Order: sequence, then C-alpha cells, then structure tokens
Amino acid sequence: MAVLRNVCALVSRNIVQYARPAQLKAPVRGLATAKAPSSLFASLDTFSDRHIGPDDNEVAHMLAKLGYDSMDAFVADTVPEKIRVSSASVSNESIPALSETELFQRAKELGRANKPFKSFIGMGYHNAVVPPVILRNVMESPAWYTPYTPYQPEIAQGRLESLVNFQTMVMSLTSMDIANASLLDEATAAAEGMVMAFTGSNGKKRTFFVDGGVAPQTIAVLRTRAKGFGIKLHIGDALTDLNDEALRADLCGVLVQYPDVNGAVKDFSGLADSVHAAGALLVCATDLLALTMLKPPGEWGADIVLGNSARFGVPAGYGGPHAAFFACTDKLKRKMPGRLIGRSRDVNGKPAYRLALQTREQHIRREKATSNICTSQALLANMAAMYAVYHGPVNLQRIAQKVHGFAQIIKSAVENYGYKAVNTRYFDTLTFNVNGVVKDAEVIHSAALAAGINLRRIDDYHVGLTLDESVGAEDVIGLINVFASAASLPPVSLNDLTPATTPAIPENLRRTSKFLPHPVFNTHHSETEMLRYIYHLQSKDLGLVHAMIPLGSCTMKLNSTSSMIPLTWSEFASIHPFAPKDQVKGYEQLIKELESDLCKITGFHACSLQPNSGAAGEYAGLSVIKAYHESRGEGHRDVCLIPVSAHGTNPASAVMAGLKVVPVKTHADGNLDLEDLKTKAEKHKDKLAAFMITYPSTFGVFEDGVQDACKIIHDNGGQVYLDGANLNAQIGLTNPATCGGDVCHMNLHKTFAIPHGGGGPGVGPICVAEHLAPFLPTHPIIPTGGDKAINAVAAAPYGSASILLISWAYIKMLGGAGLSDASKIALLNANYMAHRLSGHYSLRYKNGKGRVAHELLIDLAEFDKAAGLKVIDFAKRLQDYGFHPPTCSWPISTCMLIEPTESETLEEIDRFCDAMIQIRKEAEDIITGKQPKDNNVLKNAPHPISVIAAEEWNRPYSRQTAAYPMPWLLEKKFWPTVSRIDDAYGDTHLICDCPSVEESASSL
Repeated sequence: MAVLRNVCALVSRNIVQYARPAQLKAPVRGLATAKAPSSLFASLDTFSDRHIGPDDNEVAHMLAKLGYDSMDAFVADTVPEKIRVSSASVSNESIPALSETELFQRAKELGRANKPFKSFIGMGYHNAVVPPVILRNVMESPAWYTPYTPYQPEIAQGRLESLVNFQTMVMSLTSMDIANASLLDEATAAAEGMVMAFTGSNGKKRTFFVDGGVAPQTIAVLRTRAKGFGIKLHIGDALTDLNDEALRADLCGVLVQYPDVNGAVKDFSGLADSVHAAGALLVCATDLLALTMLKPPGEWGADIVLGNSARFGVPAGYGGPHAAFFACTDKLKRKMPGRLIGRSRDVNGKPAYRLALQTREQHIRREKATSNICTSQALLANMAAMYAVYHGPVNLQRIAQKVHGFAQIIKSAVENYGYKAVNTRYFDTLTFNVNGVVKDAEVIHSAALAAGINLRRIDDYHVGLTLDESVGAEDVIGLINVFASAASLPPVSLNDLTPATTPAIPENLRRTSKFLPHPVFNTHHSETEMLRYIYHLQSKDLGLVHAMIPLGSCTMKLNSTSSMIPLTWSEFASIHPFAPKDQVKGYEQLIKELESDLCKITGFHACSLQPNSGAAGEYAGLSVIKAYHESRGEGHRDVCLIPVSAHGTNPASAVMAGLKVVPVKTHADGNLDLEDLKTKAEKHKDKLAAFMITYPSTFGVFEDGVQDACKIIHDNGGQVYLDGANLNAQIGLTNPATCGGDVCHMNLHKTFAIPHGGGGPGVGPICVAEHLAPFLPTHPIIPTGGDKAINAVAAAPYGSASILLISWAYIKMLGGAGLSDASKIALLNANYMAHRLSGHYSLRYKNGKGRVAHELLIDLAEFDKAAGLKVIDFAKRLQDYGFHPPTCSWPISTCMLIEPTESETLEEIDRFCDAMIQIRKEAEDIITGKQPKDNNVLKNAPHPISVIAAEEWNRPYSRQTAAYPMPWLLEKKFWPTVSRIDDAYGDTHLICDCPSVEESASSL
C-alpha cells in the first residue's frame, strides 16, 4: 500500500510546466495536410505519406527555421554539388511506386510462382513448426522486432532475459560451459570456430582438418575464411586420416558434424582425446533436437559446439535468417566471438542482465581483431528460446522421439524394397544406396518430384532424406511409396507400418543426462501462460512502438507493417534454400528485382545478396577486391588504408580478408586528411589493395573531397570500398559510384527498413562496378555470382533470403521519388535537430554552410570538466524521459551521435529536443552548485518505478523531478525496469545462464 500511495501522490502533485518556446510551436498536423490524389483513379493508400513522418507544413516549418524557402536550396547547401546525380537516376520512372494494395497483389503473384513442394533435403535446414503464439506475438510483433541491440540494458531487460534463455538452452543441450547470444548462420559459426582454433595456437599451427561428413556449404565458407588467414584446410575422414605425424604437428583444430550431413551418428570421444593430445581443438557442428536423444558433445570432449537453432520454431525462409548457436569451454570464453549476455545487478543490488565482456567483442579491437562480428540474430534466437520455453524438456524429447521413430519406419520399409541404407546409426537423416534396384538416383528423384517431394541429391547412386517435426503419417507413407513407385513395387499403407522398439542410436551415444531443468523451461506450457510470459518480457523493452530511437549510424526508421506482412506467408516462409530453381521462380524474380533496384540506387553494375550482415558485406566486398587483384597477377597487393574515424568492423573485415591495415589521419574539422592519404597511398603503391571510406563520414558530414580521395587510390593501383552504413543520406542525391567507389555494401536493416530485431537479423548485400562483377560470391549447391566467383560467404545462396521481401517491398512502395524524398527528409530532420540544440550543446562537426548530413555529433566534454558528468549520465537520464539514448561515445568518446531518420514527425523531434534541452538545464544546476556533483538527477539516472515508489527518499531532488521532468510524461511514460546497472560487477561475477531451481526458490 505504501508503494501505491507514493505513486498516487506523484500524479496528484503539481508538476513544473516546461512549455515549448512560442516561436518554435509546430503547425497543426492533420489529414488535410496529406497530399491530394492526382485523380479519382489514383490510389489513396500510398506508402510515402505513411513512411515519411513530417507532412508538407512541417517540412516548410523546418526549412524556414533553417533559413530556406525550398528543399532544393537546403539540399544544395548540404550535399556537395560535384557529387550530385540527376534526379532521374532514382525516380518513379526508374523505380515505379506501388500502393500498399498493389504491393500485396504483386507479392501474392510472386508467391504463387513458388511451387509448394515438401522438402526433405535437410543439410541443416528443416520445415520448422512455429507455434502460433510465438509467430503472432514475437515474430510478427513490433514490440519484439523494432528494438535495437540491448546496449542500454535498463530499457532492454525483456529481450536480455530471453537471450539468456537462449544461451541456457544451448549450454544445457550441448553440455558446454558457456554459450553466446547467437551468430549469423551455421557455416559462418564454423568459420569462427576454425579461427578460434587457429588463434589458440598463436598462429603457429595452420592446418585445420574438416571431416568429410560436414555440410558442403559449411566447407565452402571455411575455404573462403581460411584463405584470408592463411589456414590450410584439409578435408578427409577424421576417424582414420589423423595418424599422419606431419599433419598432427601442424594441426590447430578439427571440425566434425554430429550427426553428419548423411545422417551417420559416430563416436568421436576417441578423436577428442587424439586431437587434444596434438594440442588442437575439437569443433563440433550439431543439431539441438538430436541432442535431446544423443550424448551431448560436452560429455565426449568437444571444445567448441555450434549449429543452427532454426528447427526450434523458425521458418526455413529460403535459407534464413536463422540464429546459429555457439558454445565453448570455460577456458575459451574470452576468445568467443559474438555477444554474450550475463547476469549482473543494478546500483541498488537488484538482479539485472546486460551485455557482458564487451571489450572482447572482436570488432572493438579493430586491426587486432580476428573476427568482425558486431551483431547477432537476436529475434530468431528469441524465437528459438521461446520455442524451448513453450515445449519444455519433456515435449522436446517427445518431438525428437517421434522424428526418430518415423525415420526408423522409413528405413525398414525402404530396405524391404531392396534399397540399402548407408547409415545404420542415425537420428533423423537417412542416405540410401539405390544401385541394383533402379537405374540411378534420378529415377528416385523423378518419382519424388511427381509426388511433390524434394529429396537430397548426392550422386548417381545415393539419395538422402531428412525428417523433422512437420512430418506426419501421410508424409511417411508418401516417402516410402516414392521408393516403391521408382522400383515398380506395391505401395504401403499405414496398416503396413510397425514402429521400432529400440532407437537406432548405439547405447554408448544415447543421452542419459538431464537437460533444461530451469524453472523457465518447465512453467509456461499452456498458451495462456506463454502469452503472458511473452508480454511480460516485452513490457520491459523500449522499441519504436514507444518512441524514436535516435541512434547515430543505425538508422532506426519505420519498419512498416505492410512490408512485413508477406514475410510469414507460407509461399515464402516454407521454401528450402536448396530447392530446385524451377520451384522458386517467385523468389528468383523478387531477388532479380531487388538486385536491379539496388544497382540503380548505388550506380553500380551488379549485386550479391548473399552477405547476411553489414560486417559480412564488408568482408565479402574486400574479398572480391582481393580476388580481382589476384586475377591480374597482383595478388601481392595486401595493404588497406582506413581512416581512424572508421567503424571498428572496417579494419576487422580487412584483416579477415588477408589485408594489412594502415590508418589514415583525419583533420580537426573531421574531414579526411587528403595529404596523409596521398602520402600513404604513394608509399604503398606497389602493394596497395584497397581504401575503405564511409560516406557521409562517421562524423555526420558530407565531405567535399571524397572524389579526390578515390582518385588518389585509383592512381596508385588500389580499389575503393565505400561503406554504405550511411546510404540513407544519399539516395537520389548522390551514390557510391559517383563518389568514386568500386564496391559498397548496404545495410538493408538500416536504409531499407528491415527491423533490427533487438540485435539482428541484418542483411549486408554488396554492389560492385562492372570489372568486379565476375568475382561476386558463388555457392556450392545453388550457383550464384560471377564466372570467377569467390567461394561462399554465407551458408545459404542468398543469405537471409526471406527478409529480402521487406526491403523489396519498401523500395517498391516508396518508388524512386519516395526514396529520394526519404533521404531529403532524413537530412532535414537532422539539421533541424542541430538547429534546435544549438546554444545548448556543442555541435562537433558541420560543413562550410553550417550543415550536417543525416546525423549530428554533439560533444559533451565540457560537462565532464565542469561537473564530472559523462556521456553515460546524459544517456541514462534520457531514459527517464522515455527515449532510447543516441549512439554514445562513438565515433568520439565524449560525444553523442544522433540520427532521427525520415520517419519521425516534427512533434516527436521537438519532444526529443525538449528533453535534451531540459537535461541541459539539469546539468547547469550541477555546474552552478544547486545540485551536488555526486548525487544528482543525472548521476542517479535512470529512475525505475521501484525507486520512485520506495518508502524512503533521501535524494536532493523531488520524486517528480526524477520521474516526470516534462508534463507529457504524465500521459505517456516508458519506465526503465532497473536502476543503472553495475557493469564491473557483471564482468567479475560472470553468470550467463538462467537462474536454477534453487536460485529461483531462494529469491521468493
């Protein structure tokens, strides 16, 4: 009751009113300001008016405040004239706009072009069953897909808890000591494991052995990654080929698949001993559902365990996105790539989650890095975790037993027709030798296709099939009868089938240990409880459903419902990535259209959609450049020039591609030091491979000298990689090709509206000039790329193919004119924000006309000197105002990088500016001594309701000031869940799994 009295008292007391200055009052917004249709026949459901926040009146208002009477005049002062492109390059003539209704019609048309065959191809991809409660309330919920990576844990406790569930699920099923919060896909996770093994030997041992039972797409990605590090890849039989002493002397690691790609379940315990005796690491790719029945790798000696979690309730989606899992032993935890969620506590001792050991994130280490991972697959990891929470250990094992039982029935029945199963010990995958029964494997495949079934193509005499949770009795009968039909033998019926009595898993490889004993996996099994748990977690997280997320260089724009809807249609969601080309004509056309549109936008010749993150795009682009030099007999070119202002993934990606990083200086005004660039380009001209540049710069300005910089590189034999992280400022105004680039990547999860998902997924396609097109990445199963292609950079041919639908829809609905308008408004919103904050904060960089690009950098160093206030204090105080803080302490440690995007209305932008101005007043009270430096409203921020409603209050400011510093917060306020989190405690007391039964009981 005391808590209730305190909360009620806050509402009843007078709150100080901070009115917006009269001269900044925004025009009234209403439907009357929407653009009138061109005719009676024109569509009314146009997307541009829905996506772009400010209406015409608000645009005119902002332009007037900046001193302009037209958008053209403003753009002329913002974007250098010499890099401007014709307005016709990105227009409704080059990219026609569709209404929302027309988009749905087009998407349905493309969906119908995909043939709904049932795929039993396997190879790491399954027909997952997504529980409807998770589909509707997580995958399709903007409360889950619009938040950003949880770098502000006080307003991200929900998804942090769910990601800890994911880590716990992986640790428990694999019996490993620690697991991260997901990686991009199984193949790239294997590549990370290989590099961990390589660096574990301090680079002294270069041979990495890969068992022949590993999936071919994984081997292809390993080949790509090994080349950059100079690792020698050896493919063979891990159980018989590791006796060579010369090989063992240089061995850094071994990768096995358990069960392997052909379905065989092998005992690798002896191999583990042998590998360890050679001073190497054993890496195991595995399957989580299989581990409910198989002895987990952690119990037979694996050092690193990885795989794809997608069969836990994530659609196939033509290859992704899917959350890879990655676990390791305790001694390797500080070398583990990717994000790690740990338990900590806030300043009041309340338990809380946070990103742990962040300094070990490889991209922070720049050119010293061995991995460029700076994201995860958070949304998909959360779906997989929720699947495990919903089913619990008992039902997971029942699903596994049913899948395995069906596999046993099929093996027995098919062998009765004379076929021979190659693998006698298996879980869900069977490989049959068809020789002697039919002419060749093509006879089987033809019969399967006639029945609407896809089987795995292996060679002329072998076919494979993999079962999953979606398989029912009719599917089992259908599969058996494919083999019967091919052999012209009688079909079977359900009455002919008898379940096996014992599993086809040797006793010494059967799981005996318990898994998932934690309360969270044994509580929420009714839909009612599951629904409440999902909503309980989402209530703790701030997303775009609550307020703008003005993170610089992150482009947190609207993720429109209309662009998301086709994503979960079965016509797109149920497609296997290795389905025959004639079954995916819809996807093929969609991909072709998206590639074409991205080329028009960037000014380049060709595109690859395979890279499944921005950093993966960087790596792919640099690998293409390296291959180009090698094709010209200039493979010795290995120097990459990178500005010191670049994002840390740039140098990390360069190192991964086998390049040596040479930093380039920037001037005090933020511009690239062209003299230093010229000096270093000429110094390294015989070995210069590439130059990486972000444009507009990471300091938030269009630099005048970008073309001059690119010419310097070209004159000295190098290629230019233009980082497209800030492409949202360019569309229709300039483009990477005009700026002088040879290759660029784009962040579809930024510029082209794929949701950030709370920390992934993302897509990082690359576009290249014509001379680089032949080197675009291919794939071992579904060929892609050019005729001189580099090996694959991702597990699936088109990376995270299903979410390409989102960017395709975004581009189609905006059309060329809408895309250009979006970039113009993004520039305008940022410059208006800079104008409003001027006089209150120091704007670090601007061009000669006083303009910023699509983001602005404010410097808070003066507050540290005057009052001991750090960037983090301003960030945490913004949480009390209901906002996610901007990007903090990057690219300069004392700064905030703010990016409002085009989707925010003038009202929301003013609300953010009002909050920042009010915080500036609060800081002034500390500077002038009205508030103490060590106990004030900024240092104590954020203020969760548990603090505000506490019986005791001994702070030198009121509860009202802490919780309701602006009047609009009384109507709409997002509450942080916990007080400021103690980062140091979390790192020194590293706990990365869920509370146990005992811990949960002790907290009651």
